[in-house]
Amino acid sequence: MFLASSAKPIDDNLKNFVDEIEAQSPSLSVLAARQFRYSLRQTTIEVNIKEPRQFNVLEEFIIRAAIEFQPPPTEDELASVLGLDSVFIKTTTATLRSLQTLSATSPITVTSEGRSFYEKGSVPQPPYPVQLNAITDALSDKITFQSESLSETAINLPDLADFITIDNIITDISSLQLEEIQKIIQASDLALHVPEEGKIVTSYKVLNPTQKFWRKISLFVIFDALEDKLSIQIRNGKQILESASNWLEVLHAQGKISLQALCKLSTETINFEREAILKQKNTEIEARLENIRQKALKAGEKVDNFPVLGEVVQLRDGQISQAFSEVLNSAKNQVIIYSPWVNHAVVDEKFLTLLQKLANRGVWILIGHGIARRQEDEDKPISPEVEKKLQAIKTPDGLPSVQVFWLGDSHIKEVIVDKKIHLCGSHNWLSYRGDYLPRGESVYKVTVLHQVQEAYEFLANRFQNHAQKLWVNALENRDFKMAMESLYVWGALGMEDIALKNIQQNNWLELLPVWLNVALQGLRAKNIQADSESFKIALSLLSQVSIEEAFIELLQSGWRKVIGAIASKNPKTALKLLSNEVWAQFLRLNIAQKTDSPENFISQHNFIKENK
Repeated sequence: MFLASSAKPIDDNLKNFVDEIEAQSPSLSVLAARQFRYSLRQTTIEVNIKEPRQFNVLEEFIIRAAIEFQPPPTEDELASVLGLDSVFIKTTTATLRSLQTLSATSPITVTSEGRSFYEKGSVPQPPYPVQLNAITDALSDKITFQSESLSETAINLPDLADFITIDNIITDISSLQLEEIQKIIQASDLALHVPEEGKIVTSYKVLNPTQKFWRKISLFVIFDALEDKLSIQIRNGKQILESASNWLEVLHAQGKISLQALCKLSTETINFEREAILKQKNTEIEARLENIRQKALKAGEKVDNFPVLGEVVQLRDGQISQAFSEVLNSAKNQVIIYSPWVNHAVVDEKFLTLLQKLANRGVWILIGHGIARRQEDEDKPISPEVEKKLQAIKTPDGLPSVQVFWLGDSHIKEVIVDKKIHLCGSHNWLSYRGDYLPRGESVYKVTVLHQVQEAYEFLANRFQNHAQKLWVNALENRDFKMAMESLYVWGALGMEDIALKNIQQNNWLELLPVWLNVALQGLRAKNIQADSESFKIALSLLSQVSIEEAFIELLQSGWRKVIGAIASKNPKTALKLLSNEVWAQFLRLNIAQKTDSPENFISQHNFIKENK
């Protein structure tokens, strides 16, 4: 039994934040939440900024002459060349010297700054001053600049410094070099120092003594049951202060801070909560596994007066790897695997050969992995070499048969084949050490259809969510490769209709040839029917395609193969798809020849045999 929220040391005005954190994952529990104040230091400085302006004809000639003439000319020599009174030349060079574009003495030579501006077709304008506030944050050990001054606010909260010694030294702004000031201004996103545009901070000075201001922060102690890990999180409002959070975790690990003093959170309370939470870890999955165990005990009984279709068999130790191989070899359409980790001990040449054999039969293979909540936190991530080998497995048509990606936040270990067989239990399918010694592991092989369907829906939903995230990111960045990956996942899930709908709604017709290849794979794997409404919708999009499109040849080839595949299953269905309107588009786009008829076209491309 968990402690009630009211029994935990949680400040009342942080309860909404606690609810939000715990809603992120069923494995997260906030053990304590408390507000503090800590001090910032503000120093007002003045910076001088130079900006460029386009040079005039005379300035351009003088600078160019100073760069190209050997030896460098004097003002009088230039005046003679141009046939001008030397007064004009001297006035202009005086202006350029005042802007540090030319050296201070004759003959006329260009400074490095002047050369840099000249390459951009400009000269600097006289510098102008801007006042900024340097904010020193000792907690994050960081300096930032901002235009506005911090506001003076009374904050009646405990001072964090009373509980933690903040060792970071408050930097004296006046001791910083100009280059350091320039870098900090750039990092503060103020657009005041932009060298590539010729906008440069040339100097600075401190105007006022340093002032102290208070800031409110929130501290959360969070337990993650999935990783069996306690973490400390510092927030400014909703913003997580990563460096400060990491620093406090280091101090806690070193025994330099007390959670009892900070949050009135005792070691006994932490241990009690930890044990209670771990018992509830992944309750949805554990409940499903328990349901499977119960079915194994009641195998052969009736459910709601109907015989149970299928069975549940418990496998142990050496039986597991043999069953895994046999189940994979039986796949005709689809394999879904979730394993927290993936390593080369399992993904060896023998396993890769098996997957290639499945790919040659047109089987889609989805592999999800990851146990941590964030991919960067994985302590045993999949190696790029293993990932590359899996992704290299192709179908006879060159489609990537295996889709492998990080999903994370789960310790489940499951395999589902053709929505008919479900393997689940304690065995790490893709990460055991490669031996077959007894480990006391047990796995259930389930063929009870409604239970397999329940497990399939749970896993398929995770993969579908991943495909949707890929698609959203692909749209935002117009990333064609990422969009293809989302289509492959939808294809593997038998969701070609969703893939096509997204292509149509976002008018991304360049993806139609990819969709046709996915649909062709679906026809062969029997995930999509020949009379699917999706083919009619895809054919209707042809009117929006120009014969000049860069992808036209891929589109032509794709439709020939798809119509041929449909005709191999049902010639009447293929002929029905080629209505007068569709046939006109086939002729316009050279998918079919003008001498063809729909009947001849179907007979020419009906060469694809059904999988056996």
